[in-house]
Amino acid sequence: METDTPVIDCDGHILEPPDLWEKYLEPKYRDRAMRIRMGDDGYEYLEIDNKRAKLTRPGALGMMGGMGKGVETARTLREQMARGDVRPEDVRALRPGPELTYVKGAAFGTMDMKERVQLLDREGMAKALLYPTIGLLWEAELFDPELSAAYCRAYNRWIADFCRDSGGRLIPIAHLSLGDPAEAARELERAVKDGCKGAFVCPFTITRVPHGDLRHDAVFAAAQDLDVPFALHPTFEPTEWGIHHRYDRFQWAAWYYDLFAGQGVQHAFGTFFQLGVFERFPRLRVIVLESQAGWIGYFLDRADAIFTGTTLGATVRLKEKPSYYFKRQCYISADPDERTIAAMMGIVGEDKFFWATDYPHPDHPGNYLEELQEMVAPMGDSARRAILGDNVAKVYAL
Repeated sequence: METDTPVIDCDGHILEPPDLWEKYLEPKYRDRAMRIRMGDDGYEYLEIDNKRAKLTRPGALGMMGGMGKGVETARTLREQMARGDVRPEDVRALRPGPELTYVKGAAFGTMDMKERVQLLDREGMAKALLYPTIGLLWEAELFDPELSAAYCRAYNRWIADFCRDSGGRLIPIAHLSLGDPAEAARELERAVKDGCKGAFVCPFTITRVPHGDLRHDAVFAAAQDLDVPFALHPTFEPTEWGIHHRYDRFQWAAWYYDLFAGQGVQHAFGTFFQLGVFERFPRLRVIVLESQAGWIGYFLDRADAIFTGTTLGATVRLKEKPSYYFKRQCYISADPDERTIAAMMGIVGEDKFFWATDYPHPDHPGNYLEELQEMVAPMGDSARRAILGDNVAKVYAL
């Protein structure tokens, strides 16, 4: 992308090596390492703590690096359904054959550091903050806080090593599990010393304790003291805790589920206001990732209205309106296909927005640079520079 502003991807992804946890877990846990196995049906599957994962469908691992692929197949299938030739349940036809494995489906730059730097050069980007892929799948199926913490430590050591020789172009972000807050705080300190520039958690907690609860204060205190951002990133969620299960026999509706995929993060984010995190930690920087950004205007308007104008506001542990704290210490990532962001920046603030590729995940289009150019076209120069890279560089001290 041609611009005089450093362009920074605030949320790109890598594909972890299949043997990462076997190599990077402490010896105590290696017999319970996460692995990719081959099933009797010929498809790979994810094994978590010696059990076959239930939420990762057959063929899904081979599609994790397939951004932009399968679009023509999907269009054909839509036309067939419109004619009545295919039942909605037959969208399973999108599942690739077993020959498309996790490694074979890996896109350029997803498993090799030098390739990823080459990709940045090719696309005119200065830096990319990196998040996991398998790391977004396993936590919804593992309810052992000790092993969850060990899985996180193994990934964090690996991602720091992966990025270490990139000349600062690739930025490692630590994965934390809130199952054991004290251990998460210790791991954040260790990971930051090892080169990580921030951390993220998933939009649920295996303890079912709300994210903003005082029982997680050790983690917030560590992030504040270390002066690194704390992010919320969508992941798979336990089915019985999810927000998309009010209808029977609707599991095939993948478009519908992805349309609302960001709502789990919104719920988690809301607990930070309800439970007063921003009062207790006035220097904590909180980032909302991969949940779109256009909704933040409604969110803040509604949050302020019921805080100040209804009795419901009495339950909120804040002195000022929620929008005050958002503008003081929160940030949100936009998808490049969002058309409302230029207007939203004028309302919420130019300094509040990032952008992200989600590369190489298949639930986002591959023409993100074209879409990014369209998104920033109506913006003034200061807003354009801010969202392209200046904001994320400042917040993450890059």
